[in-house]
Amino acid sequence: MNFIKRWLFTTNHKDIGTLYLFLSLTMFFIAGAFAMLIRAELLRPGALLFNPEFYNQLVTMHGLIMIFGAIMPAFVGLANWMIPLMIGAPDMALPRLNNWSFWILPFAFGIMLSTFFMQGSAPNFGWTMYAPLSTTYGPKSTDFLIVSIHLLGVSSILGAINIIATILNLRTPGMTLMKMPLFVWSWLITSFLLIAVMPVLAGVVTMMLFDRNFGTSFFTAAGGGDPVLYQHLFWFFGHPEVYIMILPGFGIISEIIPTFARKKLFGYTFMVAAIASIAFLSFVVWAHHMFTTGMTLSAQLFFMYTTMLIAVPTGIKVFNWVATMYKGALTFETPMLFAVAFVILFSIGGFSGLMLAIVPADYQYQDTYFVVAHFHYVLVSGALFSIMAGVYYWLPKWTGHYYNETLGKIHFWLTAIFMNVTFFPMHFLGLAGMPRRIPDYALQFTDFNFIASIGAFVLGFAQLIFLYNIFSCIWGGKTAPVCAWEGAQGLEWTVPSGLDHA
Repeated sequence: MNFIKRWLFTTNHKDIGTLYLFLSLTMFFIAGAFAMLIRAELLRPGALLFNPEFYNQLVTMHGLIMIFGAIMPAFVGLANWMIPLMIGAPDMALPRLNNWSFWILPFAFGIMLSTFFMQGSAPNFGWTMYAPLSTTYGPKSTDFLIVSIHLLGVSSILGAINIIATILNLRTPGMTLMKMPLFVWSWLITSFLLIAVMPVLAGVVTMMLFDRNFGTSFFTAAGGGDPVLYQHLFWFFGHPEVYIMILPGFGIISEIIPTFARKKLFGYTFMVAAIASIAFLSFVVWAHHMFTTGMTLSAQLFFMYTTMLIAVPTGIKVFNWVATMYKGALTFETPMLFAVAFVILFSIGGFSGLMLAIVPADYQYQDTYFVVAHFHYVLVSGALFSIMAGVYYWLPKWTGHYYNETLGKIHFWLTAIFMNVTFFPMHFLGLAGMPRRIPDYALQFTDFNFIASIGAFVLGFAQLIFLYNIFSCIWGGKTAPVCAWEGAQGLEWTVPSGLDHA
């Protein structure tokens, strides 16, 4: 009973960070199982394994749970664990609110997953929930999905308020803003993004709810509304959301590379400015998701150029990471392997994003597997790799034990290789015209789909090694010293004596 009370009512930032990370791990495997089923369906053309309706439900839930259940809670868990330690704070500024913001999430995901068992069907219109598919034609379970999204938004806003209050008010004396670790900076900026865009998502799903149940016509053309309005509102949330899922990753990589290069981070001030610039520009590029909706040429050009402009601060960050490694005393333990893979593969995702930013080219790429390849390179080799790098990097700090380095490297190489085997062929499928979100395909797409599906199965298997390595580290292993990774500056997460209130 005491064990349950400890985890249920805890206000300790480390305990809550651990809860976030275990929830994220659970959701990661649930959403990953959906991905395996999707790739099993696409292994060969014809002879459908599932009802196309169920396939659409898998696609919808895979996207929603990976974004809101795996990536975001993992970053919030890392923030809860590390920010107070990095800034010398005794805990988060609002510890009870911190507890509440976590415990909203299991109920939200319980509601979301329960839609599979409701009469009719689970939501089947894709994670973007476009009207009128979600309003006029959405199943009854859509209302429960809207409730779960509201709860997720409340949790995110509360967590963001807590992080901002902690960073601005609880820094140790002498730690000015420009002395904070990059991970803390990345979360300070990300928190403002969350507070700005989560109400927009809440507003648009509330409008969906009203269109479905109260006779309004926000997105119904017959009643004077406009389905394209939904897309504008959704992507005004959706594109900053992409950066909410990547900026903390930038912070993690900016902690890891200096440690394993034994060098100070190159261009700290420019790195902070680049994060802030990316966050600002993320608000003015949303309609690059909508080039084929009939907007004017001047609007298309504006969104094309602002999208390309984001490549500048992103390029600064990549340059500074490479400059940090240049002539460093590099060693390649598992966290560093994931960090280097992040820099390389995330850049590939960035280049394909530039291709999608070009208006006339986007007409060909829109709604094809090229888009699927692009955002998986950004979110798998970007967000997911940075989370895995951070977990391996900080596990000795959290548990007092080293993980198994051999298993860590096996996990890395299987993940890095088969991530590319899975998603790189999708570029070619998209360029050849294969549409996304369709459970069957023409014969000429068979070979690349077979390769992608085999890659996905091995990629999924590799994560079981990750799971085993985490739990074997928690249960025991070689004892880690206070400063687990030796670097020129020591570890950025090793706080001065007396400041760690564990």
